[in-house]
Amino acid sequence: MKNLMRILRAGALLLLATACGPAVPAVDPAAYEAEILEWRAERIASLAAPTGYLNQVGLFWIGDGSWSIGSAVGSDILLPASAAASVGELRVSADEIRLVVDDGAEVLHDEASVSELAMPPDVSGEVVMVRHGSIAWSVIERGGKLAVRVRDFEHPWLASFGPIPYYDVDPELRVEAILHRYDEPREIVVDTVIEGFQQFPVAPGTATFVIDGVKYELEPQLSGDKLFFVFGDQTNRDETYGAGRYLYADMPGDDGTFILGFNKAKSPPCAFNDFSTCPVASPRNRLPIRVEAGEKYDEALHFKGLVTR
Repeated sequence: MKNLMRILRAGALLLLATACGPAVPAVDPAAYEAEILEWRAERIASLAAPTGYLNQVGLFWIGDGSWSIGSAVGSDILLPASAAASVGELRVSADEIRLVVDDGAEVLHDEASVSELAMPPDVSGEVVMVRHGSIAWSVIERGGKLAVRVRDFEHPWLASFGPIPYYDVDPELRVEAILHRYDEPREIVVDTVIEGFQQFPVAPGTATFVIDGVKYELEPQLSGDKLFFVFGDQTNRDETYGAGRYLYADMPGDDGTFILGFNKAKSPPCAFNDFSTCPVASPRNRLPIRVEAGEKYDEALHFKGLVTR
């Protein structure tokens, strides 16, 4: 019955578009559903990739000084039990972040054994990841602060994860939006899931769009050649992740218009692990309606493992 209603609604939209002119270019419902199903498959593959979110097992904040690495209790950067008790240390200064490996411990970078290695943070444009057995780590920088992110490529979560629950594909929630640019892009302050930790992305303007005849507004961030929306809605109370969801859109054309496809709304990384630094939806980006499209939240898919420090 639900599928029948969706087909009837899609047909009604096509008739309305013919009579009044569409607010957004019409799409074939079957082709659009196939597009969304392909996106979902790509989404699962990205989550399970070596740089995805399903293999993360630790996050450790660091500053200037020497930081011990290993599985021994008391290690500053605590690795899973499969790692050696002591692997080495990370030496952090204003000039460099350098990994120094213990004698007898094997650490690989690009499949070559290393005894020392500079490990700049990911904001440098290069992710330097090293591996010890199935355990890997890299340095990240968020909001001007440094942390070590630890992964386990043989994490049992990789085999048991899924499936992600979704709302039914709804072509009505593929809407045309207009970007109203600020005179100059501006830095904004965004809270994260880590209390007291903020990020400072750049917003190009505000985006307006219409759902069920009502106009709404969101403030996107710039993310490479995309617009990045961190938004909340009333489904966060019961069916989607409480801190909000993420949505990417192509940059608008000269007329400022672009497509917001809410069927591609996805849960943030922190919906899947405790080791991410996710920005959360700001009060101005919380919609007063239920956006029943995209990913739902299932607490059973959230991994809680090593502690964060």
